[in-house]
Amino acid sequence: MPADEVLTMGRLGVDLYPQQIGRSLREVATFEKFLGGSAANVTVAAARYGRRSALISRTGADPFGDFLHDALRGFGVDDRYVTAVERYPTPVTFCEIFPPDDFPLYFYRFPKAPDLEIHEAELDLDAIRAADIFWVTGTGLCQEPSRSATLAALKARDRAGITVFDLDYRPMFWSSREEARALYQQALPYATVAVGNLDECFTAVGERGPGAAAALHDAGVGLAVIKQGPAGVLASEHGRDVRVPPVPVEVVNGLGAGDAFGGALCHGLLSGWDLETTMRFCNAAGAIVASRLSCADAMPTEQEVRDLLKEATRA
Repeated sequence: MPADEVLTMGRLGVDLYPQQIGRSLREVATFEKFLGGSAANVTVAAARYGRRSALISRTGADPFGDFLHDALRGFGVDDRYVTAVERYPTPVTFCEIFPPDDFPLYFYRFPKAPDLEIHEAELDLDAIRAADIFWVTGTGLCQEPSRSATLAALKARDRAGITVFDLDYRPMFWSSREEARALYQQALPYATVAVGNLDECFTAVGERGPGAAAALHDAGVGLAVIKQGPAGVLASEHGRDVRVPPVPVEVVNGLGAGDAFGGALCHGLLSGWDLETTMRFCNAAGAIVASRLSCADAMPTEQEVRDLLKEATRA
């Protein structure tokens, strides 16, 4: 079997999104379930572009876990590295949707999420070394044994190919920002690419302004991609900075836009596009998902992204 083009490792769960937009969970009457979790969403987004994609994660041994396997396969994602944990339930995440910019998340990952029960001894290190892109997240560092497994995977890969560290800082998963920064500092030297927003950059390197890219480079990263919200995205590589504005859309649900950006980044890097072309494609992919309700199910095809880019050019 050929090596994976995109192999991700990290969070997987069920998203339960309200069907009544603009109302609190206290008032919502009905929900729809979707595959969720940042690493899983990135994998799905990459598969939408025809990339051979696989996920390393875990679920509970329950019907929600079965649903996630079904969903991954339906999206064309290889689920061979997704295994069950008997003692923990598959996590669920609820959100509230208040467009255009307020989307509170409520994680139910207790007493522990199965995706944090990834053990080093269970990793297929040959597959990790062979993948064209290997993608890990900051959340994978927040608890053992996932923490040691994530670092072991990075060390085994040893910066081979394209190794992406999605900074993915979620404060509720950590005792403090300082704890996260100490672990991020251990992971960064093994990454060739780092992706995050301004607050996640501050967590990783103590900079959230213009110095963030330089600090990430100093930590060992070759390509720093910094999402700056309304200011667009900054990509810095080998002394060259590219700034690309966001693509305007009517926002329905901003959750998942960053994961769409991540899957598009994988596609652009594998395609060998120049940095500006890649960033424009990533921004458009994220904008499409922001204009839709779901995350994984909303990931666009390449043609949909190109169509939006054409519309934006004409506008």
